Amino acid sequence: MTLREDSLDPPPQAHRGPNPSMPAEEYEPNFCFPVKDLESERVKLTPFIPSKHAEAFFALTSPSYDYLPFGPFATADEFVSILVEGRIHPNPECVLFAVYDKSKTPETGVPDGTIAGAIGYCNSSAVNLVAEIAFVLISPQFQRTHVTSNAIGLLLHYALDLPSEGGLGLRRVVWQASPMNGPSIGAAERMGFKKEGLLRWHYVLKEDKQTGNGRERRKGDPKPNLLGRDTAVLGLCWDDWEDSEKDRVDAVMSRRS
Repeated sequence: MTLREDSLDPPPQAHRGPNPSMPAEEYEPNFCFPVKDLESERVKLTPFIPSKHAEAFFALTSPSYDYLPFGPFATADEFVSILVEGRIHPNPECVLFAVYDKSKTPETGVPDGTIAGAIGYCNSSAVNLVAEIAFVLISPQFQRTHVTSNAIGLLLHYALDLPSEGGLGLRRVVWQASPMNGPSIGAAERMGFKKEGLLRWHYVLKEDKQTGNGRERRKGDPKPNLLGRDTAVLGLCWDDWEDSEKDRVDAVMSRRS
């Protein structure tokens, strides 16, 4: 079960930016805000570096791409070329993090534990002090655990905490999902997001996507064989964050059952 969706997938593109096989120490995120490791007691987010993380990510049980406008991907190279290098890295509004489950440290002997998926931001603006949580690709074997809530919580803290607290001081964080994707909307609401509206006929879906809005296209539609999708928009803003939602998120992140 994949929890989060984002903007429609553009046509596949050739590699742009650094070669995905570039050594990890030479690979730099291309994001409009500073990028750093984000860490809680049980989860760590670190910038996604293809040469370091792609094979380990792709070796996980694949998340569902049913409600996502991109994927699925046949190989790790395809995941990198189409999504990471073709879409995320060239766009300074986007960044991707690898998600590590630190609770697996005793099993692995590795301080960071084991990779559990990926998550990131998109549609980010330093001018308007806004970001959108996106690319939530948590492997099914780590779902219904602390991993997703802690990963989302870390991104919320980094976005909405003030610079004096180690955050970016943004005014707004967005979550978008298909109205049919109840788990995605439920996850957002548990983390303090509030429903703000519905964008009707927001996307024309790709041919292999069958999770449209369930409504017929009109006669003469230029793309009669492609379904349309609505988008539910949820938001979490700085005033709600400081009033009550930061405490709510911290409680969810610390929950043990």
